[in-house]
Amino acid sequence: MSTEKKNYTLPIIVMIFLFGMISFVTNLASPMGDILKFQFNVPNWMGTLGVLANFIAYAVMGYPAGNLLQKMGYKKTALIAIAIGFIGVGIQTLSGTFESFGVYLLGAFVAGFSMCLLNTVVNPMLNMLGGGGNKGNQLIQLGGSFNSLCGTAVIILTGILIPEGIKNAQISNVFPLMYAALAIFAFAFIVIGMTAIPEKGQERSTVTQDSSKYSALSFRHFVLGAVGIFVYVGVEVGVPNVLNKWLQNPDLDVLNLGGSGSAEAIAASVAATYWLLMLVGRLVGAAIGSKVSAKSMLGVASIIGLVLTLAAIFAPTTTLVELPVFKNGADGLFGLEKVPVNAALLVLVGLCTSVMWGGIFNLAVEGLGKYTEKASGIFMVLVCGGGILPFFQNLIVDLTGGVGYLTSYWLVVAGLAYLLFYALVGSKNVNKDIPVE
Repeated sequence: MSTEKKNYTLPIIVMIFLFGMISFVTNLASPMGDILKFQFNVPNWMGTLGVLANFIAYAVMGYPAGNLLQKMGYKKTALIAIAIGFIGVGIQTLSGTFESFGVYLLGAFVAGFSMCLLNTVVNPMLNMLGGGGNKGNQLIQLGGSFNSLCGTAVIILTGILIPEGIKNAQISNVFPLMYAALAIFAFAFIVIGMTAIPEKGQERSTVTQDSSKYSALSFRHFVLGAVGIFVYVGVEVGVPNVLNKWLQNPDLDVLNLGGSGSAEAIAASVAATYWLLMLVGRLVGAAIGSKVSAKSMLGVASIIGLVLTLAAIFAPTTTLVELPVFKNGADGLFGLEKVPVNAALLVLVGLCTSVMWGGIFNLAVEGLGKYTEKASGIFMVLVCGGGILPFFQNLIVDLTGGVGYLTSYWLVVAGLAYLLFYALVGSKNVNKDIPVE
């Protein structure tokens, strides 16, 4: 018995590794969209179509992914996801060869299928290995930490690879990142293929024969939690996405650099700091996850996030503060740079969003028993919010004449208000009379 338990260490490491892959590929879509926006001379909302395509794939594949996980098990589902991811990134790489915006969108959509499948596997797997409850939340927070690390690396590396300025960038500039993603997928396929993954085969066989009138959607706290994931991922992606575009906008020149190419590196570094703070927050969340309830963690994070976002909206953009950034300029690679206080406040929101995913997932599937795998698939459908909310944020920017970047953050305020409601009220399981064994 104890030997079997020790063997869970490698599957946990592998699942945490996959968490990082999800962020690496997903976060690559945003800077690629910024490059293609100028390369193909399209408006802000079209520049987010790659992100939208990546996340819309969740809406298409989310529920089937839950069924696939239930039928095929964790290992086979993960291997299928990795193979699809390799194909998706490969297609995006070909968009540079063909100089086609459509090919890029197709690749982003296919890659989104992979990310959806991986998310479907990773979250319930880590929750199960942790035994659910606070321990399960702790493992998800740890996986999220590695997720943030990879997300931070992608944003900074993109800034390094476009030293000529965003207006002169080409998709070929980020080919090194594409090749790295392909290598990661190939390596992960080998590792997963050789790893013994514990399966819940007994539960899968009984659930398929269950003719119960109930489902995961019969639980109010799960339905509200699924909506919470839609909102949360939209907030998580939208905050740094719009922030990066605002800081590097050559027409607004909010960094007062006079059109210098270093604006892209600084903007990318500020956005990357958001992901870095998510890493810090998730490490803290992992450390205290077994002692602090997911409900308390989500509630406090939502309140602080609301305060920071509202302050960013109303603060004067002329007030500047210094942030440590990657400058990539003549005076050195790194240093302090003055940025609007609004940007600093939005960066701090990363500390709040860092612990939300694990908290929402943990609260939403608590008490679902045999419905957990199907619930995970439904969750993945709602992850499409990560493409939809930033799309509308950028649409607001365009509708305000290309200057309403901070105005678009009212959408984030509404999202955080809902997450606070879920933490305080919506997460309570009021359907305990439903049999889950």
